[in-house]
Amino acid sequence: MPEMINRLVTRVARRRREPVAVQALRSTAAAVVSYAVALRLSSEPSPLTAPLTALLVVQVTLYSTLTTSIRRVNAVVVGVLIAIGFSVLVGLTWWSLGLLILASLVVGHLVRVDEFVPEVAISAMLVLGVTQVTDTAWDRVLETVIGAVIGLLVNLLLAPPLWVGPAGTAITDLALRMSRLLDHLGEEPLGPARVAQAAARLHEARRLDNDIAQVDAALRQAEDSLRLNPRVKEGLLFRLVLRTGLDTLEICAVVLRVACRTLTDLAKARPEGPLFDAGTAAALQQVLRHTAIAVESFAQLITAQVSANAEEAEARLTGELAVARAHRDLLAERLRDSARADPAHWQLHGALLTEIDRVLDELDVDTRSQRLLEELDQHARGRHAGSLGSRLSGWLPAWLPGVRK
Repeated sequence: MPEMINRLVTRVARRRREPVAVQALRSTAAAVVSYAVALRLSSEPSPLTAPLTALLVVQVTLYSTLTTSIRRVNAVVVGVLIAIGFSVLVGLTWWSLGLLILASLVVGHLVRVDEFVPEVAISAMLVLGVTQVTDTAWDRVLETVIGAVIGLLVNLLLAPPLWVGPAGTAITDLALRMSRLLDHLGEEPLGPARVAQAAARLHEARRLDNDIAQVDAALRQAEDSLRLNPRVKEGLLFRLVLRTGLDTLEICAVVLRVACRTLTDLAKARPEGPLFDAGTAAALQQVLRHTAIAVESFAQLITAQVSANAEEAEARLTGELAVARAHRDLLAERLRDSARADPAHWQLHGALLTEIDRVLDELDVDTRSQRLLEELDQHARGRHAGSLGSRLSGWLPAWLPGVRK
C-alpha cells in the first residue's frame, strides 16, 4: 500500500504542471467561487447559472476566455430582453413559444454570438416560463455576469497554461511520420505485389492530410494561449515560427503525396522489371534517407522554444540537406542515363526528381528564414508601419538559431 501511494503521489507531482491538469484546477476553482458569490447576490436558491458560465468562460487560453465571456453575456442579455418583450405582448403559449425560439435563434445569429446562439433561446425560454419575469431575468443576467467576471479574474490571477509544448510535440510527431514515409519510399518493392505496395504508400501519404489537420488544431490552441498571455513577451514571434514551420511541412506532405503517385505510376508501367537499376535505386534510397533525417531536424528547429537543441538541430539540418543534395545530383545523372537508354518513362523520372528538389528547397534554412521574415514584416506593416519588423529582424538571428537575414 505505501508503495502504491508513493507512485500515485509521484504521478500527480509529475502531472501537476501539464496543461490539462492546470486547466481542470482553474475551471473548478472558477466554478466554486462563482457559485459562492452568486449565493450572496442572487435571489435564486441554487444559482447554477454562475458556475455554468464560469466553466464555459474559463477556456484554455486568456484570449478565448475574453471572447467567450463577451459572447455568452451578450447571448444571455439578448435572450432576456426577448423574453421580457414576449411576456409583455403575448405571454407563454405553444405558438408564442415557437415564435420565441425562432426569433431568439435569428437574433442570436444577427448579434454574432457564434456557438452561444442556442443560449439566446434557452435564456428566453427560462425567463418566459416563470411568473416573476423581471426578477428571474435580473437573476439570470446577474449570475451570468458573475460567472464571466470570476472566470476572467481566475485567468488574470492564475495565468492560463501555455499549449506551445503540446503543439511542438504534435509537429514533431508529424515530422516523424513523414520521415517514416520517406524511408518506405526508399525501399524497392519486390514481387508481384509491388503495385499494391506502392499504392499502400500512396494511401499512407494521403493519411498525412488528417495528421496535418490535427496538428493545425493543436497549433491554433497554442496560438490562442500566446495571445494576451502575461507570461509571454513575444507571442507573435512564437506563433509565426510554429505556423510557418507547419506550412512548410504541409507543403512537403503534398509533394510527398505526389511523389508516391509518381512511384505508383512507375510500378504500374514496369510490372515485371525493377523500377530502377541497382545504382539508381541506391542513390534514391540515400536521398530519401537523408531527407527523412532533415525533416526530423527541421521539426526540432521550429520547436526551438520548447527544445534546448536548436543549434544542434540547425547544424544537423544543414548537414543532412547538403548530403541529400549530393546524392540527388548523383541520382539525376543516373536518371538521365536511364532516360537515354530507355526513354519510355523519362517523364516519371523527371517528375520524381522535381518533387525531391521541391522538398529539399522547402526545408532549406534560408527559405525558412525568408518566409519567417516576410511574415514578420507583413504583421509589422499592419500594426506599426514596419517598426516592429525592423526591431525583430535586428535581434532575431541571436534569439532564434536558424534564422538569418
